[in-house]
Amino acid sequence: MTHLVAVVGGGDLSTHAVLAAEALRRAAGRRNQRLDLELRGRGASGAPLSEGAIRGADAALLVGTGDLGEDRFGALRRARAAIEDVLADVDGVIDRALAGQDKVGQDKVGQVKVGQVKVGQVKVGQVKAGQEEAAQDGTGQKRIVAITSCPTGIAHTFMAAEGIQAAAQALGHDVRVETQGSVGARDALTPEEIAAADLVLIAADTGVDRGRFAGKRVYATTTKAAIRDGKGLIATALKDAELQGAPATEAGPARPAAAEQKAGAYKHLMTGVSFMLPFVVAGGLLIALAFAFGGIDAMAPENKGTLGFALGEIGAKAAFALIVPALAGYIAYSIADRPGIAPGMIGGMLAANLNAGFLGGIAAGFIAGYTVSFLSRTIRLPKNLEGLKPVLILPLLGTLVTGLLMVYVVGVPVAALLAALTGWLKGMQGASALLLGLLLGAMMALDMGGPINKAAYASSAALISSGVYAPMAAVMLAGMTPPLGIALATRLFPGRFSAQEREAGSAAAVLGAAFITEGAIPFAAADPLRVIPALVAGSAVAGALSMTLGVALRVPHGGLFVLPIPNAITPVLGAVAALVAGSVVTAVLVGVLKKRAP
Repeated sequence: MTHLVAVVGGGDLSTHAVLAAEALRRAAGRRNQRLDLELRGRGASGAPLSEGAIRGADAALLVGTGDLGEDRFGALRRARAAIEDVLADVDGVIDRALAGQDKVGQDKVGQVKVGQVKVGQVKVGQVKAGQEEAAQDGTGQKRIVAITSCPTGIAHTFMAAEGIQAAAQALGHDVRVETQGSVGARDALTPEEIAAADLVLIAADTGVDRGRFAGKRVYATTTKAAIRDGKGLIATALKDAELQGAPATEAGPARPAAAEQKAGAYKHLMTGVSFMLPFVVAGGLLIALAFAFGGIDAMAPENKGTLGFALGEIGAKAAFALIVPALAGYIAYSIADRPGIAPGMIGGMLAANLNAGFLGGIAAGFIAGYTVSFLSRTIRLPKNLEGLKPVLILPLLGTLVTGLLMVYVVGVPVAALLAALTGWLKGMQGASALLLGLLLGAMMALDMGGPINKAAYASSAALISSGVYAPMAAVMLAGMTPPLGIALATRLFPGRFSAQEREAGSAAAVLGAAFITEGAIPFAAADPLRVIPALVAGSAVAGALSMTLGVALRVPHGGLFVLPIPNAITPVLGAVAALVAGSVVTAVLVGVLKKRAP
């Protein structure tokens, strides 16, 4: 029996890398092929390949991106494959790796290449087909630098990066992608790379600081555009990119006019939500731990000095106190760049003090952002005084306008509206709770990471700061249901899925357990008219049961991994029941609606 070792991943592990690794494992098991596999990169789990496995191997398969540790394989025959190749034809990739063949051809030194997608950097000048395609387009080879970002910084950030990288490779361009994910920027662009670039491409659903791109041609769009049609996006960007103005530190907001018009209120709101989430997560978990250590009265004055009281102080009076200011400040930042942060955060603090909550914070963020943006465009100063605008004039005038409007105009009516909304949500029982759960659940599965999904998620996460935890539970459980239901369907109804889809089912289960709804996207994309209705129905059931059973979640993410944390989600059995019911409904409907695989 031949022995194959494989390495998948590199860089920041993406959803597709996990799916590809699982597909290789399943295919090897089905073929009775000995395979030792390593999932490599930041966030990887599992042991690396052992020296014994490498010594005993007949061939090595290098799949995907980044540093795959190629030097350790010595003279061992090596084959390379793109993640997309594995997902499309895993058996073909294994056959070519074992045979030393390659569907694309060999390079000048005879090493096998089956496509390559590299996180952070893709050098594609040697890809002949890509060069020919670029020549046909009349664009020639270009140097592109890109940034991808989404509100939660998990799935869409890296899927968009892969879309840009694969498209640039096919078109014959050099590209470097910086991902601004949930743990910060990865593969950060250097000043030298930016200076040498012909195009700056920003695919983001949140605000991105453009100050370092002064004097470059910039094109801004959404992550969805990069995921759906990377080639079309690059072609459009090369044609329509606009020259970036002076840095924000010198002349106000650094945004091309076209990009500013395309941003819209939704994008500004999502920027605020993405910066708000860490405060919600930290505060919610610390409050849950306070109850775990000190009981239900952990934060009562008589318990001062205890560990539970201290954790409650940190979570409730520090982390939660900054939720609304962070939301408002970074909405303003998305609109007006750095000069908008101070007016926005101060307006958000006023909203919190006036009991206007997250609704007041949203209002303060937009007021501050558009006020500062307007002042930046209209105030003209001599060149030697221009530097005072972002550090003195804009923050002062923006704070003055925002603060007065919050105190005298906006604060009181928004506080009354929030109080009514909070009272209604906390008092919901029976049919009203069920209907809200149905709506939130359906929204989570309808576009799986798109604007409708994000609207449900953002509103539920913001309600945590007002002490309303039930909608967040419904949203998370409903968001986990699509990939978990699909994974269950591949086991209950294997005849409805291709071999590759059945192999990807296990990876979808892992993604669903981590509350990554996008794990169901490949299945929905393959058969949308039958799969999406099943996903929506299952998520609606999960959301409705969650609301009806009174499940409450104090943190905005975590999936199954929050279940062991005391008081993070209550009641645990109710949450599990809603999740299981929604997943079963999804699986059964997928099995009924889908046709048998050819």
